[in-house]
Amino acid sequence: MDIQTIAVIGSGTMGRGIAYAAALGGYRTILEDVSSAMREQGVSWIHETLEEGVKRGKLTAEQTEGVLSRLTMAASVEEACRPADMIIEAVPEDMELKLEIFTILDKFAKPGAILASNTSSLSVTEMAAITTRAEFCVGMHFFNPVQKMKLLEIVRALETSEEVVEACRETGRRMGKEAVVVRESPGFITSRINAMIGNEAFFMLESGVASAEDIDKALKLGLNHPMGPFELVDLVGLDVRLSILEYLHKSLGEKYRPCPLLAQYVKAGRLGRKSGHGVYDYPKNPARTTSS
Repeated sequence: MDIQTIAVIGSGTMGRGIAYAAALGGYRTILEDVSSAMREQGVSWIHETLEEGVKRGKLTAEQTEGVLSRLTMAASVEEACRPADMIIEAVPEDMELKLEIFTILDKFAKPGAILASNTSSLSVTEMAAITTRAEFCVGMHFFNPVQKMKLLEIVRALETSEEVVEACRETGRRMGKEAVVVRESPGFITSRINAMIGNEAFFMLESGVASAEDIDKALKLGLNHPMGPFELVDLVGLDVRLSILEYLHKSLGEKYRPCPLLAQYVKAGRLGRKSGHGVYDYPKNPARTTSS
């Protein structure tokens, strides 16, 4: 399959990162968001990331110019998907919203276009079922921050064709990613394991086994994890992690029942870095303090 143009639906943290990686990989890239403010934030972030890459010697001025020349914006899903050979939705992890997006993509995307979801845990088969092109539907799970994380989980839904899987693998390669192919199951590989580790960390914190800092330090120094479970959940978002656990609990049983402390934090608005307060505090002052 010849992928020349990629549309990314949603210009939040994941969407703008995927668009950056796609344009850097040489693809004509369309970044869509119905919110003009979000589109502007996405463009600003891409400019800042490119500038930082040049300053650090990771990118050349020529590469930066190439990314910007290949990147365009769209104000609607219909506008973004019509010319695209591959469409990657990166909207919030809500099945009803994703089904709505896939319905629009099925209606307006050109024949043969790949419809991909950046879901971290939801059923791509369910999304594919509301289209007339299930063989072209696939999961492409990128990781945050997209510009740094190398892994791409390619999720093979029930009817995903081998040709589509291979096209996604090549696309990931050009984006600088290393792909693993996963047969669809709740949580795939990484979300399923991370959810369990993070949930157990909350149970330990709740029962007073150790402080958040010491639990994070133990996993980093003892198990060689690059980030502790609380640092990671603050980056991902406590609400996102809770939603994944609720889905896994429903799908896979009691071992994924969310820790009450995690649910309490979310109810209190402690969502992580994006809210300025999660397991840790993130004040404007870069010094970090532990939340009480």
